[in-house]
Amino acid sequence: MATLTARRTFEMTANESLWDVARQTHGLLRDAGIDHAIVGGVAVCLHGYRRTTVDLDLLIRPKDTDLFRMALEAAGYVWDAAAKEFHSPSSIPVQVLLAGESAGRGQPTKLPEPSPTNVLIIEELPALGLKHLIQAKLACGLGDLRRTHKDFADVVELIAANRLDDSFARFLHPSVRDEFRELVRRAT
Repeated sequence: MATLTARRTFEMTANESLWDVARQTHGLLRDAGIDHAIVGGVAVCLHGYRRTTVDLDLLIRPKDTDLFRMALEAAGYVWDAAAKEFHSPSSIPVQVLLAGESAGRGQPTKLPEPSPTNVLIIEELPALGLKHLIQAKLACGLGDLRRTHKDFADVVELIAANRLDDSFARFLHPSVRDEFRELVRRAT
């Protein structure tokens, strides 16, 4: 049986255009010399929980915002000020998160730098490392009740897909460790 990759998941769900935008955007940013990481649903899929999503979330450094905008606009991406996101030429939303910002409203956890120590290359795409992804999902869920169930569900599925136990909590920011341990307890 063939391994179910993130790319194959997007093909099966007829969402190949999102995968194509992830690859294209990565190429644009790599060529522009902008360190970046995929976060959100696409990163969750890259880390082993095969789920669908409709947008691409990218983490960049604040100092690269102007260069990021120029690179995307030169490739035909359009800024949607009302939605606070770019739209690819195929209308896929591309949302931008900045390193150093809070990972969740009112939470002390900050989004990390998209540096080689915090990013893994998975299926040729730069995904935020598992500990930072889980940490961000927990902080986001704790900071916004409307996102709690989705983000916590992602963490539970990442726990299962990566066979994590409560000892993984030591890698997380202290503000989310108890919540992580509780999700492990409930998931096993």
